[in-house]
Amino acid sequence: MGDGLVRELLRGLPVFAVELPEFEVDAAPEDPVRLFGQWLMSAIEVGQPEPHAMALGTADERGRPSSRVLICKDVDSDGRWYFASDRNSRKGRELAANPFAAMAFYWPRQGRQIRIRGSVHALDAEASAADFRARSEGSRAEALTGRQSQILNDPAELEAALRAARERLAADPELVAPGWTLYAVTADEVEFWQGDRDRRHIRLRYVRDGRSWARQRLWP
Repeated sequence: MGDGLVRELLRGLPVFAVELPEFEVDAAPEDPVRLFGQWLMSAIEVGQPEPHAMALGTADERGRPSSRVLICKDVDSDGRWYFASDRNSRKGRELAANPFAAMAFYWPRQGRQIRIRGSVHALDAEASAADFRARSEGSRAEALTGRQSQILNDPAELEAALRAARERLAADPELVAPGWTLYAVTADEVEFWQGDRDRRHIRLRYVRDGRSWARQRLWP
């Protein structure tokens, strides 16, 4: 595409081309986990594709960031959001060096975002194994290859590794990838963002205050 064409294309795309829901801040619960659950159910009801998909941002020991989209596995009443990965992957290595992360959910069918930031810790082997065994066969086979993010010189290598992994799973259905780890992000901030066509976006931030949460309305 020629110079300026991408810019014009991007600027010409519509924003909030859907019916946007109301967000009554004064009626929001005092716990961000409850509000997350309400918004998640609403997203599911309007048919938002993959509402459990989220962007996860991490940084290495030098502060250089990276991000990727993955699946949220659970949220508990203590304000912890869960995801899983191989501890030898880039995200795993970055979390070992810098155990903090940011997460973002974006649900365009309602013009909503949820942003989460907090510390990260790895759960024990039993919890990680239970998460691994709950995955689909294809996902388990891929994880068992143990080479995530490494350079792939020949796609035939991948196919051979996947066949071998499936054979191992068939022989031992309880097999768990040795590096598989379930992580929990203990949120210290959770922000709920409701888009507005006139850019009067509604933003409500929860900040952890001991065992409770302080609520803050933010400028758009």
